[in-house]
Amino acid sequence: MDTPPDLLSASDWELLHKAQEATGFSYAPHSKFYVGAALISQLGRLYTGCNVENKSLGLTICAERNAIFHAISVEGPAFKIASIAVVERSNPPCSPCGACLQVIKEFSLPTTILLFNGQHRIEKQFILNLLPFGF
Repeated sequence: MDTPPDLLSASDWELLHKAQEATGFSYAPHSKFYVGAALISQLGRLYTGCNVENKSLGLTICAERNAIFHAISVEGPAFKIASIAVVERSNPPCSPCGACLQVIKEFSLPTTILLFNGQHRIEKQFILNLLPFGF
């Protein structure tokens, strides 16, 4: 379900903007699927990440996990995600993959997830809506 733009906070818009910027750093020569992520930690710090592909697909890192792992390397194991935005240039907005959803859940407060396709459609979800039976 689309979220009306006037229901988004200033911090939501900042996250979407930073995630959209991060798509420009994606390395996706194989899939042409350019993804950026931006998150706000429980400490109020902003982190970004992009997807980085590899010919050996198992070595690929998604934008969401890239941003989360960077945040953990700075804040340590007590790190928690307050909100995360994911942008991919396709239509409709894509959800994080199952592996990313599980990692988001592991570090969730409960976490708000903003999904954006880089054009007009925005969705705002909670992690438990996208992964109700995670570990």
